[in-house]
Amino acid sequence: MTEKIDIKVNVEYCGSCGYRKQFLLLAEEIKKNAPNATVTGAVGRQRSFEVQVNDELVYSMLDMRVFPNFAAIADMIKDVSAGEPVRQICPEQLNCVLS
Repeated sequence: MTEKIDIKVNVEYCGSCGYRKQFLLLAEEIKKNAPNATVTGAVGRQRSFEVQVNDELVYSMLDMRVFPNFAAIADMIKDVSAGEPVRQICPEQLNCVLS
């Protein structure tokens, strides 16, 4: 049996935009797929929804202008907990590179 690796997920979200609800939905999705993940969130910049996994930015709403696919993020975190590398998440219709 493969030992699960602990994962740190941090989300910066816009409080004045009402994005706390989306943060809570993402956190719930992550915990279903990777119970060993620690998910934290904090109010940040205007219109932000920035997702970091183990201190690596994996999604930036400031760059992409749309919310991420929560299931895709949760699946990637599940893979990371099994030893796979952290990877960026892109909106399904775009090929993206985060700066």
